Amino acid sequence: MLHCFEGQTADEAWCQGARTVLSSADAVQQDSQHGTTREVLHAVFHIKNPRNRWVLSRQPGINPAFAIAEAIWILAGRDDARFINYWNKRYPQYAGNGDHYHGAYGRRLRHHFGHDQLERAYSALSACSDSRQVVLSIWDANSDFPASDGSPVSRDIPCNICSLLKVRNGRLEWTQVMRSNDLFLGTPYNFVQFTTLQEVMAGWLGLEVGNYSHFSDSLHAYELYDGVSGRFSVRERAEAINNNDSIALPKAAFDATLAKITKALDAFVEVDLPRRSFARLLDTDMSEGYRNLMLIVAADAARRRQWVPEMQGALSQCTNPALTEAWRNWRMQYSLMA
Repeated sequence: MLHCFEGQTADEAWCQGARTVLSSADAVQQDSQHGTTREVLHAVFHIKNPRNRWVLSRQPGINPAFAIAEAIWILAGRDDARFINYWNKRYPQYAGNGDHYHGAYGRRLRHHFGHDQLERAYSALSACSDSRQVVLSIWDANSDFPASDGSPVSRDIPCNICSLLKVRNGRLEWTQVMRSNDLFLGTPYNFVQFTTLQEVMAGWLGLEVGNYSHFSDSLHAYELYDGVSGRFSVRERAEAINNNDSIALPKAAFDATLAKITKALDAFVEVDLPRRSFARLLDTDMSEGYRNLMLIVAADAARRRQWVPEMQGALSQCTNPALTEAWRNWRMQYSLMA
């Protein structure tokens, strides 16, 4: 049976999926290496406006600064643990300890297979927009297939398998294929990651952003820590908060912007970052869409240092209501300096 969850926004589609996993008779109990889950097989999320990528109905809210930092980390083709662990201290709990992450999506997309798949996709679709052959591979049988006894070869096996890109009617359509998807801890962040890639690629190609379809072969919630036990819940919103920013840029402009925002985020990670340098980073020249992303990450960098005025100052400069709402939704569950 195929389960389809469709909405104008990521939040709308995600809420439909959450209702099915948490309360539908179609969801069944299934054991896994990490514990018992409620699982729905063969689930598809279809998002008609992927720019509205933020799931705001998950309670507690997702961490927007981590989601943004991870998306930039992927776009930069990186796998370094030091950077991503700064924004999510629990990352090693799920992906293992080490200096680099085995299944990091950015490295898989831009280096792992011996060529930059994003560059190749851009070239191929620029030359032949009708192509049905552009596939971005992430999962690698040589690196990721279980051992003969069924044990995983790494704690960080990619859940995402591949991305399928099609240009139709002047729009970039994107299909994401996943072998496994945690409804609460994974899906909302995956939406941010791959709709960001979709919008970036659309900008390179000079196209509008089309539909985003997200197929999960196993959509599940863990009974010990997900919605089944009450740690997470769903609070559906009466109306959507639109993301009015665009991050679609021509390729040369994007490459320059990626270098700037990556440099800023790397500086935020440094433990000895002076306050005066922090303030200067906020003045980095970039388009409004990318500056708003940087400001949310900057606010979290200031929060982690207990620099309350700097945190509030960064937030006050963010002009994107979807981002500020995502921040408010996340911080609502915690004390200011938690």
